[in-house]
Amino acid sequence: MATGLLLVCLSGQAWAQLGLLQRLLGKTETPSGEAADSTKVEKVIKPLESYFFDDSLRSRQIFSWTVRPGYNVIDTLAVDTLQSRFEVDYPFMIPDVGSAYLGNLGGASLLLNYFERPERHDFSFLSAYDAYLITPERAPYFNTKRPFTNLSWYMSGQTSRAEEQLRITHAQNISPSTGFNLYYLNRGTKGLYRRQRAKDKNLSLAFGHTGKRYSLFAGYIFNRAEVIENGGIQWDSALGDLEITLPDNIPIRLTDAKNNFRTNTFYVTQAYGIPLQRVTDFDLSIADKSSLFIGHAFEYSTGHRTYTDTRSGSQFPEGDPYNTDLKTTSVNYYDHWYINKNTTLDSLSERRIDNKLFVQIQPWNRDGIVGTIDGGIGFSMHQYYASNMHDEYIYASPQSVDKSDTYLYGSVQGKLRRYVGWSGGVNYHLAGFRSQDIRIDAQLQLSAYIRNRPIRLTVSGFMDSHTADYWTQHYLSNHFIWNNDFSKETETRLQARLDIPSIGLEAGVWQSLTTDKIYYGYAPDKNSDGAEIYTVRPIQDSGNTLSVTGAYLMKNFTLGILHLNHRVLFQKSSDDLVVPLPLVSANASYYLDFTVVRNVMQMQIGVSGYYNTKYYAPAYNPALMQFHNQDRFTTDAQGNARSREIGDYPYLDVFVSAKWKRMRVYAKFQHVNQDLFGTPTYFSVLHYPLNRRMLKFGFSWSFYD
Repeated sequence: MATGLLLVCLSGQAWAQLGLLQRLLGKTETPSGEAADSTKVEKVIKPLESYFFDDSLRSRQIFSWTVRPGYNVIDTLAVDTLQSRFEVDYPFMIPDVGSAYLGNLGGASLLLNYFERPERHDFSFLSAYDAYLITPERAPYFNTKRPFTNLSWYMSGQTSRAEEQLRITHAQNISPSTGFNLYYLNRGTKGLYRRQRAKDKNLSLAFGHTGKRYSLFAGYIFNRAEVIENGGIQWDSALGDLEITLPDNIPIRLTDAKNNFRTNTFYVTQAYGIPLQRVTDFDLSIADKSSLFIGHAFEYSTGHRTYTDTRSGSQFPEGDPYNTDLKTTSVNYYDHWYINKNTTLDSLSERRIDNKLFVQIQPWNRDGIVGTIDGGIGFSMHQYYASNMHDEYIYASPQSVDKSDTYLYGSVQGKLRRYVGWSGGVNYHLAGFRSQDIRIDAQLQLSAYIRNRPIRLTVSGFMDSHTADYWTQHYLSNHFIWNNDFSKETETRLQARLDIPSIGLEAGVWQSLTTDKIYYGYAPDKNSDGAEIYTVRPIQDSGNTLSVTGAYLMKNFTLGILHLNHRVLFQKSSDDLVVPLPLVSANASYYLDFTVVRNVMQMQIGVSGYYNTKYYAPAYNPALMQFHNQDRFTTDAQGNARSREIGDYPYLDVFVSAKWKRMRVYAKFQHVNQDLFGTPTYFSVLHYPLNRRMLKFGFSWSFYD
């Protein structure tokens, strides 16, 4: 009897193991005589099969990328979990050697590196706020094996003058190939100086699917800012007045001016791959198969901006109040009040619809000597609207200007194993507002390896001939009116870069030649009395060629726990009346990096700073929301030049940061050297002083659950 029971148990276990083996092999037949259980559904989890990602990316817990709209191409990103440079909290100071800016978080900025300044042909009235904007090209996508959340918060200063930043990122995958994410930013300041409050909000909602053949990237983006404009301080010498103990006691130039802007963007890029070779169930992707991809990209964007002020709030005394022998004279910040003599209410709106149809040919595989060949046709429609009280009085409904463009574009790229990478592209406008605009790009990267450590030399360049954007050509407001007929601006640029990561060395050179350069500066004009004056407006350097030469060196030294990081940029403009640039700009960071608790906490303690030589730094006009060249032609009420060179001042921060498991924290004493080098000269934009000494704190915490 016992033997019989033992045989029954063993046979039952054998049948169970056989059933398990059949399920693992994908065989779902039920044994004869047994009814199938219809309530049980086998769950099949597919792996990440996308042709975009290689095995090294698939193995990661989380990775990120951005999408190039109109191309079946992505660019991988580093997920922000590094401790290095975590203490740099201003977005416009992260790239390269920093920016000229209005002194506060949430305000306008302009990169010091001429060659890194973004080219903005659409919504150009937001150029000064480019560092804050999320665009379809910048919207992040994630693939994560577990839900990922990052919460970052930064705070500084007293409550009444506080700067604050909040950043929230959440990413989650529905399946290995499909996921969504939220990226939210809220940044701003109440301001150290009078009327310096600013608030920027940004939101990106994105959905991505990267399947074996079909890919889809779609999202919604919202950008908004509310900026109180003070026009800068009345007298730069007031910074050295010992009787002015608080920065908000320094007189300013505009007392009731304000800018508001917002943008909304909906976008989608999708592509479907058609393999030209047989694909089996064992092929994880079609990245190594000859394939044809057919795609479509769509974008709908709107941008709106409003500026307000009053005449009484735009008058200020000009001259030197500290020279008692000379009196100051009251002047207007703006020379013209075309539409209303007392109040300004100007607004601009721009709407864009862009459609692209494209194909991509993958002759052999995506990493072949000819990896992909891309081509497409696009059609865009623009609507421009400038509103003011004059328009509302004349027209029963808003009047807009409509423009359209039809263009062709294409590119090709390839690799020779890991030693050679190359690419080229062209974009040509067939008809419309930008008819005959053309841009040609090329790049070659050569790599060598010593003990598996790379040395890379990259040579790149472009030729670009483009029409000036609509607002540079035509503008109607209470303070400025122009109708320009500029010829195309043409630039040829070459760059070479040497990168040796193993020794922390990077060096490069640029050369740019631009014909018919367009810029904002002062041009001759007449006031309401017919007197000769100079006013801000777009100017074209017609018939001339501007040469800008640049070279940079980045070298990081490591001596045990001591890190000495340097980046120096040299720039020379052939005409500083057209493009003024500092001869030398630099940033450096010296710190100790050491372990507090092994595999638990790492800490950095050090000092970092920015510096540039003296030059005629840009001025800023709130009504235009544009940086422009200084007025180097007229004098103030006392006969002194209205322009002056700015720079030759190191701006230093002392910081301590730590990484504790998944949390990063920092404390920083910003502008620790205030008033230590004689007369205060801490400006980077004319009449806009940088923030005084300030204590800052921040943390960033990542969750995987």
